[in-house]
Amino acid sequence: MSRRIVVDPITRIEGHLRVDVEVDDNNVVTEAYASSTLWRGMETILKGRDPRDAGLFTQRICGVCTYSHYKAGVEAVENALGITPPLNAVLTRSLMLSALFMHDHSVHFYQLHGLDWVDVVSALDADPKKASELAFNYTDKPLATGEDHLKVVQERVAAFVKKGHLGPFANAYWGHSTYHLTPEENLIALSHYLECLRIQRTAAQMMAIFGAKQPHPQSLTVGGVTCVMDLLSPSRLGEFLTKFQEVADFINRAYYPDLVMAGRAYANEGSVLNNVGTPNLFTYKEFYMNANDTIFDSGIILNGDLSKVYELDESKITEEATHAWFSDNEPLHPYDGKNNPKYTGFKEMDTLNSKGEMVKTKVLDSSGKYTWIKAPRYDGKPLQVGPLANVVVNYAKGNPRVVKVVDQFLQDTGLPISAVLSTLGRAACRMIETKVVAENAMTTFNNLVANLKVDQSTCVPYKIDKNKEYKGRYIGNVPRGVLSHWVRIKNGVIENYQCVVPSTWNASPKDASGVRGPYEEAIVGLKIADVTQPLEIVRIIHSFDPCIACAVHVMDTKGNEISSYKVNPNSTSC
Repeated sequence: MSRRIVVDPITRIEGHLRVDVEVDDNNVVTEAYASSTLWRGMETILKGRDPRDAGLFTQRICGVCTYSHYKAGVEAVENALGITPPLNAVLTRSLMLSALFMHDHSVHFYQLHGLDWVDVVSALDADPKKASELAFNYTDKPLATGEDHLKVVQERVAAFVKKGHLGPFANAYWGHSTYHLTPEENLIALSHYLECLRIQRTAAQMMAIFGAKQPHPQSLTVGGVTCVMDLLSPSRLGEFLTKFQEVADFINRAYYPDLVMAGRAYANEGSVLNNVGTPNLFTYKEFYMNANDTIFDSGIILNGDLSKVYELDESKITEEATHAWFSDNEPLHPYDGKNNPKYTGFKEMDTLNSKGEMVKTKVLDSSGKYTWIKAPRYDGKPLQVGPLANVVVNYAKGNPRVVKVVDQFLQDTGLPISAVLSTLGRAACRMIETKVVAENAMTTFNNLVANLKVDQSTCVPYKIDKNKEYKGRYIGNVPRGVLSHWVRIKNGVIENYQCVVPSTWNASPKDASGVRGPYEEAIVGLKIADVTQPLEIVRIIHSFDPCIACAVHVMDTKGNEISSYKVNPNSTSC
């Protein structure tokens, strides 16, 4: 007998996401539906505006991905107008992006995704002395794992418990059978969770040195950057260098060894292995180190075949809305994208609640439209984007910067290369991507300093001809994967603007042919240990690091209410 389980909302993400799954009598997921239940109006708001304002508006799409969309909006317009910024601007933007990656990925693992792997309550039973000694199994220079430090960490969490709650660690499935770290290993990771709260402030300050503030930096402009005084100040350059080294130290001495620890512990956990989901992987070059070379390269892998990497053909990218709440179902290239809402609501049926009872619930209309996210396709195929795609494509292409870190990680964990194509692999690749950035961004920094000695230009002049029509795009790699902005300019203003973001690719609903998107595909076939505590589903979804606020940009231009939603954060339901 098929049963429906509703996980709503998926917490510890940006935006509002629910997942409905159908399970058989053996608790194996036979079908899955991912739904964004939030919408926004950014693309519509941009119509008729000065194209130079695009970056300032698009960075408000999300409170996490602010720099990603800021840079994309500026560079899409530059591409349309045929502008090539000075090298100093290109390298400065790259350094700001490195700050974002080092910040975003660290916070994602510890504050958002790490609790899917780490049982915080178990850490209360750990022996701090034993844990301190154990930390040397994963690195020869462990961070924040001295016996005295671990005792303090344990006492801080115990104080939460004594008060009758777990503070930031509340509302989780502690004690779940798919947790595999020992109490001592959980204590090590918990210490790094708390340490990351401090480190993320330093990483944010890195961005603010050249960006003026974080979030929502303001130093990028069409044609270059405006942080001239900061770039010409030795003390500001030195401040960036010092903060970079502090964050890189955390990545090397905490983040990397914690993923080695998790890799060894979860090597035989079926719910995190062999579930790559969509095996079509897409990434795009990013992080300029000089005028020509980037840290990561572009490419597409189809059907999981690592022996062949294809180059991107931009004309093959489309978005369709067969199962999305829009009226225009046909596949359209982003330059021609439409955002006309057609909300059709939910339907009622029996579902399984957290007590194991069948109750009447509003569920997704799986045969109709069920999400605000469109279905991007490449030559008719769904693509998975993100750190897993970026690392695997670059590894397959023999990128030495990536091959070095991947081979070391596989050696340290004893995992086969096939383990990368999984939920465990997505978590590991996010760390690997961060480490590659931390190991190579200083090349960008040194090249910027060297270039400033002979060339201090940071911006180029340009002109927008109101009698000409322009179109352009940005395609690049941001923390959650490939991001693209597509703009048409007419009469000196924006005629059409479309954002195809990483979470649009990954959270895609089924298309007209019934082919699932990456979230849905990764869940199907999953065996759930306890259907009243679907930790396995949450762990898989978190491994993609969803940003639903980024993925949805539609509004009713007449100001009518399409629907309303109320989320109870204290609910005990799934």
